[in-house]
Amino acid sequence: VQLQASGGGVVQAGASLRLSCAASRRTSSNNGMGWFRQAPGKEREFVSAINWSGSSTYYADSVKGRFTISRDKGKSTVYLQMNSLKPEDTAVYYCGSGRYSTARSDLSDYDYWGQGTLVTVSS
Repeated sequence: VQLQASGGGVVQAGASLRLSCAASRRTSSNNGMGWFRQAPGKEREFVSAINWSGSSTYYADSVKGRFTISRDKGKSTVYLQMNSLKPEDTAVYYCGSGRYSTARSDLSDYDYWGQGTLVTVSS
């Protein structure tokens, strides 16, 4: 499975962005998908995840109420709608394809990763 993340950019605080993650194979539609992020000098951290059907989602406390994850199984694409962005959201965002069908928050539950897309939020 190859994952292609896109949609990052430079925005001001309070703005919105939508990230996309396109998978190369339809078999990824049977797996949970997730978004993680890594800020400079920090470890990669969980942001959000969605199960195989899109019926269950999971968010980090820091983004709950501001970010929304969704998936289009027909297009093998997962989205992350990010609203009310804050400077602390600045990071490289990575999408991952999970080992399981459920929404997971642990890095070890993912076995394929996209290349990352940079989100920069200025104050």
